[in-house]
Amino acid sequence: MRLTRLTDWLEAQRDIDCVGQPLNGVVQRLLPAGPVKNALTGTWLGHPLHPVLVMVPIGSWTSASLIDVAVGRSTTAARRLIGLGVVAAVPSALSGLADWSDTGGSEQRVGVAHATLNTVALALYSASWWSRRRAEAAGGAGTAGAVLALAGMAVATGAGYLGGHLIYAQGVGVDTNAFHSGPDDWTTVAAIDDLPDEGALAVTAGNARLLLVGQGAQIWALENRCSHRGAPLSDGTVEDGCVTCPWHGSRFDLRTGEVVAGPATVGQPVYETKVVAGQIQVRRQEERSLRTNPDGPG
Repeated sequence: MRLTRLTDWLEAQRDIDCVGQPLNGVVQRLLPAGPVKNALTGTWLGHPLHPVLVMVPIGSWTSASLIDVAVGRSTTAARRLIGLGVVAAVPSALSGLADWSDTGGSEQRVGVAHATLNTVALALYSASWWSRRRAEAAGGAGTAGAVLALAGMAVATGAGYLGGHLIYAQGVGVDTNAFHSGPDDWTTVAAIDDLPDEGALAVTAGNARLLLVGQGAQIWALENRCSHRGAPLSDGTVEDGCVTCPWHGSRFDLRTGEVVAGPATVGQPVYETKVVAGQIQVRRQEERSLRTNPDGPG
């Protein structure tokens, strides 16, 4: 049986919502939009922080089991590696919860399963550390601790599979504009008179949906789809040279597209603008857009 059938089944289990939705509400209250959540989601890093943090517990726990196998018994080094992984799992879990708090539906359900398996793995590794400590004090081989660690590794591997599914199959944490590219030739998208005095205008340029904002003689054009979870920025608010996402509160600089406030980690693609005979024209020419342009190089 293909493993994707398991994830398909998991995505469809609405019964998980009776746990996931209340828990999601609790996490949102504990981690509201602000500096703490921005730090945990990786706004400062330029991409999600969670995949970086998980390397420490995974590496520590795997190394401990390799030492167990090589030496044939538990050692102080292996126990310390297990302990390091347990401690490092805490900030890793917090960063994962910060990301998960902005999900819903099938993504939220898979996230609940992912977190549940990780919690079981953490409990097994904590028990392994305690068992090894007692064995060291008694002069034993620490076999039980080694077995618990292997069980923890098996469960953590399952959790890792679901984590990969969240990212690569469901796109959680992926820049929603990664494969969007607007026209690289000047393209008319609206009349200058269509721009509202306040707020923004959503327009279409080729296959891209753009956000147009006019302030004085300046016109800014950004991708309308929020890089975080795909919200239409045209439904958000515009003030102080920024647009605020209507779903999760991310703020983007209208001039540069850069993230001013998270939880978004990746900025919005920006377009050049000009007015010709009362018509607004746009184009996108930065190197990043060429990777998804079928007519571009490479």
